[in-house]
Amino acid sequence: MTSASSPQTEPRPRWQAPLGVLAGAFLFNLGQGVLRPTLPLYLQAVFSANYRMVTVIPVVFGTGKWVASLPTGYLLDRVGRRRLMVGGLILIALGDIGSALTSGYAIFLSLRALAGVGWAAFSTVATTTMVDQPASRGRGRAVSLLLMSETLGLLLGSSAGGWLYQGVSVASPFLFEAACMLVAAVAVGGGALPTASRSAEPRGPRDPRLLAEALRVPGVLLMGLTNAALIAIQTGVLVFLFPLYLVNRGGLGPEPVGLLVSLSVLGRLLALWLGGSVSDRWGRLRVLIPGLLGYATLLGSVAFLTHPMALGLWSLAIGGTAGFVAALPTALIGDQVPPALQGVAIGWLRTMTDSGQILGPLVMGALADAVDLSTPFLLGAALLVAIAWRCRISVSTR
Repeated sequence: MTSASSPQTEPRPRWQAPLGVLAGAFLFNLGQGVLRPTLPLYLQAVFSANYRMVTVIPVVFGTGKWVASLPTGYLLDRVGRRRLMVGGLILIALGDIGSALTSGYAIFLSLRALAGVGWAAFSTVATTTMVDQPASRGRGRAVSLLLMSETLGLLLGSSAGGWLYQGVSVASPFLFEAACMLVAAVAVGGGALPTASRSAEPRGPRDPRLLAEALRVPGVLLMGLTNAALIAIQTGVLVFLFPLYLVNRGGLGPEPVGLLVSLSVLGRLLALWLGGSVSDRWGRLRVLIPGLLGYATLLGSVAFLTHPMALGLWSLAIGGTAGFVAALPTALIGDQVPPALQGVAIGWLRTMTDSGQILGPLVMGALADAVDLSTPFLLGAALLVAIAWRCRISVSTR
C-alpha cells in the first residue's frame, strides 16, 4: 500500500484567486480613472500649466514606477508581500493627499513620482502573486483576472471623474483616489494570500546574479521586450494619438471620440479572459503569435480608414486583440522561471513595461510630428510583426 505521504498520492495544492489583490488593483485603477481626465484641468486651474507641464506628469509617474519595480522584485520575499503591497498603497494615498494640498509645481511632481513608486511596490508583488501558482495550468487566467480588475476600475472611474471635479471640488479626485488606496490597503491587509510555491529561497535580497540568472531563462528577455512594445503601442498610439486621429481624419467631435475610445477599452476587457484561457489550453506562444499578427493587421490598417463606422468597429477589434495578448508575456515568464527567481523576473518585466510607457508617447509623438499622424500606427504594426517573427523562431528552435 502506498503511504499517504508519498508524492504519488499527495494532493496537488489548489490555487485560489487572492481577492484582496484583485480588489487593490481594481480600486487603484478606479482612482486613476477618476484622476486621469481631470488632472490636466486641475493643473491648469491651480498651476496655470501649459501643455508641456501637463505631459510631464505621466513621464514622472512612469519614472517612479521604473525606478522601484526591480528593487521590489528583490525585496518582496525579504520584507513580505503583504507589507510591500500595503505600504505601496499607503504611499500612493499620502502622495494624493499631498498633491491636493500643495501649491508648488515642483513639489507636486515629486509627489506624483512618489505615487509611481507606491504603485510599483503594489503591482510587482500583485503580479508575482498571480503567477506564483503550484502549477502552470490556469496561470494565464490568473494574470487575466488581474488585468481585468485594472481595466474595469479604469473604465468605471473615467466616467465619474468629471462629475467629481465639477460637482464637488477640483481637488476631490485626489482625495477620492486616496480613499480608494486606503480601502485597498485594508482589503490587502485583511485578505488571504496564496502560499508562495517556493522551491528555494534567493541567496540574498540584492544579489545581482539573480537578475542575470532570470534573464538566461529562455523566453524571459523576449517577453520583456514584448511587453515593452505592447505598452509603448498602447500608450503612445492608442491612448494619445488615436483620439487625435479620430478627430483629424475621421472628422468626429468630442462625444463620438469618447464613445469610440470606450469601445476600445470594452474590447480589451472582453478579450482578456479569452486570451488567458486559450493560452492555458494551447500554449502561450501558439496563442501569442497569431494574436500579435492579428493586432498588427488591425493597427496598421487604421491608417487607411476614415469612415466613422469602420473606425468604431476597428476600435473595438483593436482593443480586443490588445487584450487578447496582454496577459501572455507575464504568464509565460511565470511558466519558465523557477519559483525562487519569479519576484526578480517579474520586477524586471515591470521595469521593461514602464520603459515602454515612458518612451512610447515620446517616440510615437515625435514621429507623428515629423512624418504623419498615420506613421505611428504603421510603426506599431511593424513592431508587432517583428516580435511575432522572433517568437516563431523561438518555437522552431526548441
